[in-house]
Amino acid sequence: MQQTIIIDGKTIPFESGQTIMDAAKAADVYIPHLCYHPELKPHGSCRLCTVLVNGRPTSACTTPAQTGQEILNNTKELNEDRKTLTQMLFIEGNHICPGCPKTGNCQLQAVGYYVGMLSSHFQHFYPYRELDASHPDYIIDFNRCILCEMCVRASRDLDKKNVFGISGRGIDAHLVINSTSGQLKDTDFAVSDKAAFICPVGAILRKRLRYTTPIGERLYDQQPINIAGDAQQIHAGAKKHESK
Repeated sequence: MQQTIIIDGKTIPFESGQTIMDAAKAADVYIPHLCYHPELKPHGSCRLCTVLVNGRPTSACTTPAQTGQEILNNTKELNEDRKTLTQMLFIEGNHICPGCPKTGNCQLQAVGYYVGMLSSHFQHFYPYRELDASHPDYIIDFNRCILCEMCVRASRDLDKKNVFGISGRGIDAHLVINSTSGQLKDTDFAVSDKAAFICPVGAILRKRLRYTTPIGERLYDQQPINIAGDAQQIHAGAKKHESK
């Protein structure tokens, strides 16, 4: 007998071991998220994927799917909470979308559009953050890091390199490069690394390729994120196809 859950009144099948997020994505049901990736252990840090399971809030990416779950996801109240979280992410960093090479392919930006974020609402922090352009192929723009730890987990768990880390706590938390100099050039970070394309914002940027697709023709310029999907997973699929 097939196991099912209900999301916003829709019956969704799932397999043992899947999370609510896994089951939803398999059924093309969009739950907003930034720190989730199917190849990584669920993290639950961004909290955008919070849903109501039988009336109780929980993160969809860390909660196992179980028969009998009735889940609310696309509600006005949840999307308002997601909008507030997205606004906080914008004001805690320096996200200048019109001038960002990732605009149109940025999941943070796309989630903002999805939840109806028309302004950052809160006062911007405008933190001082530097760039690391020491690597021959990549630039690290710390201004746009949202501490999702995607690159940290991908480098550690998938690439087996441990290039990135998070230092500090609370408002002082920030991305660091695990090398003696603190620069990317002094690591074994490579173009082929999973961590090279897993960033959902514009913190990890490939040199010489940032404007090959014109603004207006990029992924989320064509379709909203609930239809287009995750930029880094689409990119990974394209790279896999190119390598064949």
